[in-house]
This record gives sequence, structure tokens and C-alpha cells, in this order.
Amino acid sequence: MSKNSNLVIFMPSIEGGGVEKNLFLITNFLSSKFKKSILVTCSTKIKKLNKKIKIISFDIFKIRLNFRFLKIILSSLLLFIQLLKNKNVVVLSFQANIFAILISSLLNRRVIVRLNSSPTGWLKSNLKKMIFKKIYSLADLVIVNSLEFKKELKNKLNIESFCIYNPLNQKDIIKSSKVKLNKKIFRKKNSLKIINVGRLVNQKDHITLLKSINLLKEKIDIELIIIGQGYNKTIIQNFIKINSLNKIVKILNYKKNPYPFIRSSDVFILSSIYEGLPNVLLEAIVLKKFIISSDCPTGPKEILSYGKGGLLFKTGSYKDLAIKIIEYTKSKNRENKINFAFNSLEKFDFKKNLKLYLKKINEVIN
Repeated sequence: MSKNSNLVIFMPSIEGGGVEKNLFLITNFLSSKFKKSILVTCSTKIKKLNKKIKIISFDIFKIRLNFRFLKIILSSLLLFIQLLKNKNVVVLSFQANIFAILISSLLNRRVIVRLNSSPTGWLKSNLKKMIFKKIYSLADLVIVNSLEFKKELKNKLNIESFCIYNPLNQKDIIKSSKVKLNKKIFRKKNSLKIINVGRLVNQKDHITLLKSINLLKEKIDIELIIIGQGYNKTIIQNFIKINSLNKIVKILNYKKNPYPFIRSSDVFILSSIYEGLPNVLLEAIVLKKFIISSDCPTGPKEILSYGKGGLLFKTGSYKDLAIKIIEYTKSKNRENKINFAFNSLEKFDFKKNLKLYLKKINEVIN
């Protein structure tokens, strides 16, 4: 049983986002179920973890690392050392799963990997398919966060996996959303208020979102807030400037608590090229926001019950997104879709899904 074993959580780079939220929820829950719980990482200033969890990081040497790959290499070294010290141990990897599997297999330790994003995003060649298929087959258990993801993994790599939905703490989200903002983020009272929350990276495809806004700016009184940070910020800012969108589009830096901002909006739009199971859609649904999402692999169509709980547009198509925004403005059944999505959140209940993690880990141990 888990009480007689040690748990090692592997997460080299904690950057703030959906994966990190799941990390904290799952790790804090599991920490009391094991003899000892250890987090191996190269990130610093981790404040949301239970004090029972021992953090192993290069931070003890006062080293600050900015490059994810370097964090992965150094964290892998730390993982190797920890597994040498601990024989009765199970590894739960949230990131850099290939390294976690190889090290665990080399030292004959049990390893469970949790995949966070669709294979569409990381299987770019036949060589990669061959490598990932071989290495992932060595894991004791592969966990994915949507049924669509499970099917993709089976079809593309012939890897069996187990689906555990992201644990969603609705009470915490609603409570956090009630924090008062210092000032209004939307300028106009009667405008269509759209929000997007996500890293400013290629995966999130903000340009498609901005192109749709540019197409609609003369037709609808519209405002857009984008919350996030990332390497595409300059590209996004330039697009806004060139297309004279400054008065209707605003970029805000990453927020630890984005929920009051989401609460202030009318519509949440996800424009991603691929996902796993986007937490941010679930959070927006908890706050009863209307959802328009790309029909990307994987997660959105599952969350929105194939369109019953919101609107899906063709991935990468700004014209189709614009059509869906107009459809929203003319729709008479908005509340029905919002309520349908909200009433479908039961399967994401955090208590139920956290217990599933413990059950599957115990099965691997035994």
C-alpha cells in the first residue's frame, strides 16, 4: 500500500498554468497518503505545496535557472540521485516524461507518467513516433486527461492509457473570482466583452483570435482582453498596432488569480491549435461564461459536449471564429448552453478524480 512507499513527483519547471494547478492539487492530496513525498524540480519559490512535501531543487545552491531544457537536465540528475537512495518508491512524472521513464527503468523503479497535451503537438515525425512509442511502453502506467486524448495515444502510438480528468475545485474558483479589481478592465458598458487566458505561445494561436476581432471591429462593438506572457508577446503587440486594434484589445501580464477578470467578461474564447484538457475552459464554465473554442485536439469538444455547452470553430480559421462570435450575438439560447456546460462539470469533481489517482498508484505499487 501507499503508506509503506515513498512518492517522488517529477516536475522540472513550474511556470504557472493549467499543468501547475493540477500539480499542486494532486501532490497536496497525495502527500498524506505516502510514507514520504518528494518533489524534484529546478523551480523556485513554490508556495502552494503542503509542508509535508520535501522539495529537492538546485535552489539550495542559490542557482536561478531560466532555460527549461537546463532545468530538465539538472532535475533528471536530482531524480537519479533520489532513486538511488530510495528503493521502495514510485515516481509520478508531470513533465519531461521521457527522462523520468528512462531513469526509472534503468534503476528498476516504478514510474507513472501524466501526459498534459495532445500528441498532435509533439509527434512531428515518424522518428519521434518510434522513440516515444518505445519509451512510453516502459512506463508502469500512462495517465491522460481526456477520452479523446486516450484514443489519440492508442491510434498514433498504440499505447494504452488511463483517463483521469483534471481535478476541478469549483468552490475555490468561485471564491477567488470575488476578489475586487482595482479598476475596470473593459472600457465600455455595452460592448461585447471577450477574454482569453493563456501563454503567449504558438500553441495558443492568438493571431487567429486577433484576425477575427479585426474582421469584426466595424460590425460589432467589441472588446478583447488577453491575459498571459510568452515569447509571442511582441508579435501579438505588433499585430494589434498594425491593425489599429489598440482601443479594443488589451494585453495583461500573467495573473495568479485570473478569475475576477474572467468574471467581468461575457465570452471566453480559446483559440488553441492543440491542448490536453484545457483547465481554463473548465474554470470559465464554473463562472458561467459562454465558451467559444477551437475544435482542436484534445479536450474542448469533450468539455463542451460536442457543441451542446458552447460553440466550436474550425481550428486556425479566423473567419469561422468570426462567424461563431456573430452567432453568439444573435443567439437566443445562450443561457441554455451555459447551463448545460455548467451542469456537465460533475465528472471533473476534484475529490473524485484525486481518489482515482491514489487508486491507480496503489494498483501500480501492488
